[in-house]
Amino acid sequence: MERAALFDVDGTLVDTNHLHVTTWWEAFRQAGHQVPMHAIHRAVGLGSDDLVAHLLGDDRDNDLDEELSAAHKVLYGQYFARLPALRDAGRLLRRLDQDGWTVVLATSAGGAELSALRRAIDADDAIKATASADDVEQGKPAAEPVEHALELAGVPAERAVFVGDTVWDMKAGSRAGVHCVGVLCGGIPRADLKEAGARAVYDDPAQLLASLADSPLA
Repeated sequence: MERAALFDVDGTLVDTNHLHVTTWWEAFRQAGHQVPMHAIHRAVGLGSDDLVAHLLGDDRDNDLDEELSAAHKVLYGQYFARLPALRDAGRLLRRLDQDGWTVVLATSAGGAELSALRRAIDADDAIKATASADDVEQGKPAAEPVEHALELAGVPAERAVFVGDTVWDMKAGSRAGVHCVGVLCGGIPRADLKEAGARAVYDDPAQLLASLADSPLA
């Protein structure tokens, strides 16, 4: 029976959330907006436009979205060559592939950023497809990214598990009807992930790999 293991990437498989916080903070600062880093951290995982709207509100110049997004891309792009995978991220994906799971990435990243993230994970042989920000109209917490990942996997929601690190991931997965698993390595508290829909929560990919037999990915 076909099964799909769907994965967020930033903060779940690659240790990038705090790089995003720093580079978004600097992009906001350059545009004349003082946004607290803790607020940016809670918004990481949203698509660029949604992140800006979440932090600055809807009453803003639309040109600002493009300006901030462009600045963030330039600042974050400086790290592309040295993005650090989280411990055992690649091993986890390969193990699931070997166990018969169809592994699909579902991420807000796209283009050169997604390529850099995949290089960091170094497990392309185990990844069957990627649902990126380039493929959907609405990002997380809408269900569309997860639903698109399900289409790519060719598996119904009841036979899929989505692993992510933010409340946006858990909400997107829950809305798509899949089983949700949270990881703490993105910096979001366990209670918040569970409240948003996580059925189980692990420290990081390494702990999930070590606990596979007793996890929703058993």
